[in-house]
Amino acid sequence: MITHNDRLLLGPGPSNPYPEAMEALGRPVLGHLDPDYLALMTEISGQLRTVFGTANELTLPVSGTGSAGMEACLASLLQPGEKAIVGVNGYFGERLCEVAARGGAEVVRVEAPWGRALDPEALLGARRTHPDARLLAVVAAETSTGVRNDVAPLGALRDTDTLLLVDAVTALGGSELRVDDWGIDACYSASQKCLGAPSGLAPVTLSARAVQVMQARVVPVRSFYLDLGLLQEYYLASTPRYHHTASSTLAYALHAGLARLLAEGREAVWARHAAIGARLQDALRKRGFGLVAQDGHRLAQLTATTLPEGLDEAPLRRALLQRYGIEVGGGLGEFAGRAWRIGLMGHAARERSVVALLGAVDELLG
Repeated sequence: MITHNDRLLLGPGPSNPYPEAMEALGRPVLGHLDPDYLALMTEISGQLRTVFGTANELTLPVSGTGSAGMEACLASLLQPGEKAIVGVNGYFGERLCEVAARGGAEVVRVEAPWGRALDPEALLGARRTHPDARLLAVVAAETSTGVRNDVAPLGALRDTDTLLLVDAVTALGGSELRVDDWGIDACYSASQKCLGAPSGLAPVTLSARAVQVMQARVVPVRSFYLDLGLLQEYYLASTPRYHHTASSTLAYALHAGLARLLAEGREAVWARHAAIGARLQDALRKRGFGLVAQDGHRLAQLTATTLPEGLDEAPLRRALLQRYGIEVGGGLGEFAGRAWRIGLMGHAARERSVVALLGAVDELLG
């Protein structure tokens, strides 16, 4: 017999969805060209515009996780041989480099140590050195280290021919993100973190000038499935064009999660994440834990923490899961084996999550 254990998901994602999103999973399945499904997708696009802070027409959820959003943006905007400047200060900056390189782009790396924020001036300086760069990409919320990178200063790229691409997988819905105000041309996220829905959809938005770049390309997008031009024709055209069999079930769940977020208010949700993240980080420091991210650039929704000296993180992490049903993530890269990554995202960004986790940690270490 298969058992189903309840989990408190406090890792780097997925997070526990809002109850409304889970209830929405039980709605009747619709066909992928059903008028009701297409109307639902139109509503979701409108919700996402508000959450992203944009008026971009091309705003939609890609079928797949955040990595699908990443690949969709890079594949749709970069042609082979074009140059991409990428900020790298963690695992997901590295992934941006790899995905861009696999598509035939020439990658220019701008690096900072893991745990430190990228210098916006260094990124802009790289663009001045490489004025022919098609895009500059940065991770707003580096999930591997809990670092918040400054995106707003990169809005200076709007006065150049280089597009600004932002990974907002952990940022969207959890901390300040203003696509239009900050001059972001392309941005992607994921449904399973601060948006409070199950995994399986990757919200994406493209500015008008990013759409122009995509439409002007001479080499076809290398991925049919992740071609944002084709997806726009599927979801947003006056006469929808079949592209793939998308899931109405996941769409209903995302719609419900976004509705819950918007009912609370975007700024109020940012403030809730900030307050609960600060409480966790303060409590961890008092217990002898360290914080990986530099002061002033720490995410509230994702905390990377080193354990007190002499403690083996993996057995303690397993005990949290087995004895208390609480999931936290292990470290990545140079922090593998010596750090936890604790997510307080979406529905999990609550006082009770911190109380439950700290109570379990105190028992284990007592």
